[in-house]
Amino acid sequence: MDISHIEHLGIAVISLKDAIPYYESLLGSTCYAIEEVPDQKVRTAFFKVGQTKIELLESTDPEGPIGKFIEKRGQGIHHIAFAVKGIEGAIKEASEKGIQLIDQKPRRGAEGLDIAFLHPKSTFGVLTELCEDNNK
Repeated sequence: MDISHIEHLGIAVISLKDAIPYYESLLGSTCYAIEEVPDQKVRTAFFKVGQTKIELLESTDPEGPIGKFIEKRGQGIHHIAFAVKGIEGAIKEASEKGIQLIDQKPRRGAEGLDIAFLHPKSTFGVLTELCEDNNK
C-alpha cells in the first residue's frame, strides 16, 4: 500500500456552527470549505494543519453514520484517513491481508476524493479511510 501521509482526521460534532469557531480559534486559521455529502448524510468543514486536514463531520440525518456514531459514542474522533496512490490496489491489498472492508470499491467523498473505508474490527478499533485525489 503506497501511503504518503495522513490525509485528514475526521471528528464527529453535533453542530458545525458551534465547532467551527472553536477550531478556528485553536488552530489560528479559518475553515476553508464546508460541503454536504448527501449519500453519506453528512456536512463537512475542513481546516489545514500543515499537510494534514481536520474534517469536522455533522450529521444531516440521525440515521446516518455520523448521527449513529454520535448517539452511541458522543462527539469525538471518528476516523483517520490516509492518502494513497492507487486506491483500487490499496483496497485489494488490504483485503488480501485479511483486513475487513466496508467498501469493496472506491466511492466519491468530500472534496471529490475517491475513498474507501476499512472496518474498525480489523484495524484495532480505528475506523480507517483510504483516500486518493484524482482531481490533480
